Amino acid sequence: MKKFKRIRKLKDYRIHREGTEILIVAFIIMAAINAPLWIFLPRLFVLNTIISVFSVVLYLLMVNFFRSPKRIFPGDVEDVVVAPADGKVVVIEKVYEPDHFKDERIQVSIFMSPMNVHANWYPVDGVIERVEHQKGKFHKAWLPKASTENERSLVVIKMEDGREIMVRQIAGAMARRIVTYAAAGEECFIDQHLGFIKFGSRVDLYLPLDSEIKVELNQKTVGNETIIANLKQA
Repeated sequence: MKKFKRIRKLKDYRIHREGTEILIVAFIIMAAINAPLWIFLPRLFVLNTIISVFSVVLYLLMVNFFRSPKRIFPGDVEDVVVAPADGKVVVIEKVYEPDHFKDERIQVSIFMSPMNVHANWYPVDGVIERVEHQKGKFHKAWLPKASTENERSLVVIKMEDGREIMVRQIAGAMARRIVTYAAAGEECFIDQHLGFIKFGSRVDLYLPLDSEIKVELNQKTVGNETIIANLKQA
């Protein structure tokens, strides 16, 4: 397998492309609600002000949700697993992984609240070995059963030395749409977006048992910056 070439591209947008259409539609709806109130009912100053302030706050929350910060991983990418998402570590444990590996792996799960960035990054450089969307339920994302019962998308990445890492995007009680950009056979790199989960959820990583985990439970992670684990050299 040829040596992977690092790609360090800055994203050319601040609002994630998954949110552009939603934000435009939301702006039109809010303008259509607020403008007539001020034009035709100017005497209802207090009520109009409350509605306008609520509309602005709600819109700013939506903008915050769809923000897409420009991030470049600053360190050496060899034998490291980088956080695929912003959020909080809610699971670090040895589990049996039934969908692909069919053996024991270390699972590290990151829960994303509605206030977190919801873009997802590739945790390692490699070739995408498998992509699969699995239908399921919409339990609260922090529950253990969410990993196996919720709507989810799995991406298996084969690294240059043949080791495989699996990333699982999981929908939550609010998140009803998982977007995955990965396609089997393509090369992928740290610094690139793997996908996006709309309105809160979590991302699971499945790592080799000999991985040196560098995070703790309840630790905050920054996507494409926090080191999740160091991998033993093959």
